[in-house]
Amino acid sequence: MIAKDILRRKGNEIYSVPPDETVYNAISKMADLNIGALLVMENDRLIGIISERDYRNKVILKGRASKTTLVKEIMVGEVVCVQANDKVRLCMQLMSDNKFRHLPVLDNDKVVGVISIGDVVKSIIDKQKVEISSLRKYIASGGAYPS
Repeated sequence: MIAKDILRRKGNEIYSVPPDETVYNAISKMADLNIGALLVMENDRLIGIISERDYRNKVILKGRASKTTLVKEIMVGEVVCVQANDKVRLCMQLMSDNKFRHLPVLDNDKVVGVISIGDVVKSIIDKQKVEISSLRKYIASGGAYPS
């Protein structure tokens, strides 16, 4: 399974904010959409990502005001991305090693979607369910592969 397979199932809606947006508006948008991160885009170009964790660590815990702090002041500017044809295993490894939960997916340097750790885990579980079902059918058939 590859990254674009996950996007094909979940959809490839891209939620973003511009860098000059207030953190308050970005967090409000995340709450409205029930998501944990937004891409920061400028002229259709990915320049960063902002997450709930950034808000907690860089605004609340620093005593800053979300209505006057701009997204560009707290966003992560060096965004780890994957290509649409990268394997799900690589996506999970990147998320685990770097301790983030959202991963933009690129195709020819264009953002085509975002996958979350939940999306990756679900895809792995779904694949395992299919494999288990196939093994059960194989065992039930006495070792002959069903047609």
